[in-house]
Amino acid sequence: MTGRPRTMSTSPLPSASSRPGRAAAMSLGAVALCASLTAGCGVLPSVTGAADPVRVMTWAPQDTGATNKPGMPAMALAYAKWINSRGGIGGRKLQVLTCNDHNNSVGAAKCARRAAAEDVVAVVGSYSQFGDSFLAPLESAGIPYIGGYGVTTDEFTGMMSYPVNGGQPALLAGLGRALAAGCGPVSLVRPDSIAGDELPAMLDSGLKAGGHPKAQDQLAAEDLTEYGTPSDKALRYAAGDALKKGCVVPALGDRTDTFMDSFRRERADYPAVRVGTVLGNVDQTMINATGGSSGPYEGAYVTGWYPPATDARWKQMRQVINEEAFGDNRIDPADAGVQTTWIAYTVLKVALEKIGDGEVTADSVRKTLDGGLEVSTGGLTPTLRWPYEGKLASVGFPRMVNADVTLQVVRDGELVAARRGIGGIDGTTDMTGTLENADVQ
Repeated sequence: MTGRPRTMSTSPLPSASSRPGRAAAMSLGAVALCASLTAGCGVLPSVTGAADPVRVMTWAPQDTGATNKPGMPAMALAYAKWINSRGGIGGRKLQVLTCNDHNNSVGAAKCARRAAAEDVVAVVGSYSQFGDSFLAPLESAGIPYIGGYGVTTDEFTGMMSYPVNGGQPALLAGLGRALAAGCGPVSLVRPDSIAGDELPAMLDSGLKAGGHPKAQDQLAAEDLTEYGTPSDKALRYAAGDALKKGCVVPALGDRTDTFMDSFRRERADYPAVRVGTVLGNVDQTMINATGGSSGPYEGAYVTGWYPPATDARWKQMRQVINEEAFGDNRIDPADAGVQTTWIAYTVLKVALEKIGDGEVTADSVRKTLDGGLEVSTGGLTPTLRWPYEGKLASVGFPRMVNADVTLQVVRDGELVAARRGIGGIDGTTDMTGTLENADVQ
């Protein structure tokens, strides 16, 4: 529903003795009004109030001891302000509700139940590690989930999920492809969590495609404040080949920075190794904060879903942030979560424009997305379309429609597009074929 029905106030009915006089007065008024109209009474325009707002929700963990994504709900609110300042979408204003899932399954389920109770037409551009907790309540209410972060495989299986990127599976497969050609032993350091359990198979699919053995799978608690022991173990394994430089892949979300602080201290005792990671674990702000060209990320490979943040195709998003959220330091235009939220709201906008004057409900939004809707994102992704089953249905990702990744490298302290040929990936690469061979449990 776009909003709950309005309750109309009514005046008391006139007394029986007053009705004839009022009827006569109304009749005379109507005659006078008709006489003043050249087109006659039959073409009087209807007078209606403004359309009810389109209510949606964006959620993400905030103020937790693990991964936080405050920029995603902040970007959603900025997008709504921008759209509404221009008259809304088809005359309908956009109302964004936000929710903090607190990075736990109970919080994720509460956000989903609130979305149903608030009659939102979609959950848009959100992050949660607990797809098994939030997707069921959304599906029961018929609410589509547009553009989640792709942190768990649930987002690529639920029939009411409409992902806009390839999530962690595509990023890690792309990173494995990039590392396979130049790395000796590879050590993956990842969270000891449900979401973390899905990461090794994805990285290994890329390594396998490049003819490289599997990575060492090293678990670490998600909320550690010091990673000396995990760093030491990862370095010992990666440095095990005297003839070929090894690689360490930290995939710890917001805790990657904490890991790298320990890693920088421990690596002095070992031969040189290379670092590889994925956007979301590291960004330009983090690279700057850890020393830039003299920091631990120099030379690191980083895979992302989209063009680098400096690309001209992000111009409109940057303008919206400057106009509607200037000074809001939660919103970093280089953050993959912020970028995903922008793309997800682009999808919502196209769907609402397609519905036009029709009723906007969760059901109508879902049917529009399922009806062959094609969404152009200005080159930030391939044209998005959600068939009943995508090409990766055979490996458990029936809803994945965009497996593109970009390879970037930290060069002179700057995160830039990798040179042609690095790691066998040239610019943007579709990882569909690689993921088809992933050993998914």
